[in-house]
Amino acid sequence: MRACGILPNTLKSPAIGLGERPEPRSPISAPAMEEYEMPAYYEYLKLDELLSIQNTESDEHDEMLFVIIHQSYELWFKQILHEVTHLQKLLANDELTRAGHTMKRVLTILKMLVSKIDILETMSPLEFLSFRERLESGSGFQSRQFRELEFVLGHKRPDMIGNFPDGSPSRAMLQRRFDEPTLWDSFIRFLRGRDYPVPEALLTRDVTAPIEASPALQRVLIDVYRSDANVASFCERLIDFDEGLQEWRYRHVKMVERTIGTKHGTGGSTGAEYLRSTLLHPIFPDLWAIRTEF
Repeated sequence: MRACGILPNTLKSPAIGLGERPEPRSPISAPAMEEYEMPAYYEYLKLDELLSIQNTESDEHDEMLFVIIHQSYELWFKQILHEVTHLQKLLANDELTRAGHTMKRVLTILKMLVSKIDILETMSPLEFLSFRERLESGSGFQSRQFRELEFVLGHKRPDMIGNFPDGSPSRAMLQRRFDEPTLWDSFIRFLRGRDYPVPEALLTRDVTAPIEASPALQRVLIDVYRSDANVASFCERLIDFDEGLQEWRYRHVKMVERTIGTKHGTGGSTGAEYLRSTLLHPIFPDLWAIRTEF
């Protein structure tokens, strides 16, 4: 039995008689079909390029694990950003069912990212220290995509943009995310579209400013929970996202403490001290505040 996945280019159309021409396969036009060949698995995924960039700075065995884990984190950050952008469009179009499905996918990815820390923790402090000095100028603090994710979730700090060079694609992308509405802005606009009395000040707020708790919005959310099971269920998925991100931050802190203790991190960061400062800061404060009101 062939495993599911990308079909190899050895698959052909049903058998045809001598001299007969195969039927064109939609959506490719007949003229284009004459020269079209389905790419092989390795071509479609560009595996030669992908597998050529796991380069280490030392001959230490464990550095390869470090590189692969962090490159895969970046790939999954890219997917989460892709999904959250799609989620905002779905909310703008009042497609709640599809938005809920997209949230489920994001939560599943986030759960997997937390579990990757288990793999990193198979590396002992001595194994990490064997190549750590070669990382002095680099740090996860410099992950553009994680900063993008923070921005789209409302944790916007303009000084983060300054960590990337003027004129660089990374800086331009971060600036765009900084200027765009957050996921929470998209959600409260969705609520207004459903005729909930969201305060006008929240709908017209400066989207680059921090998200602050709103007692008026909390009253709206309590009404949502009591009267609209579908929207309330989506609110719970937002809480899952918030909680999952906090779990990832906590596991990250403990992994760093386990590996380097209280030493300063690479790339000029303060290591575990900085990471601890990011804990217990919910991204959707209103959804947490209403828990005491039920």
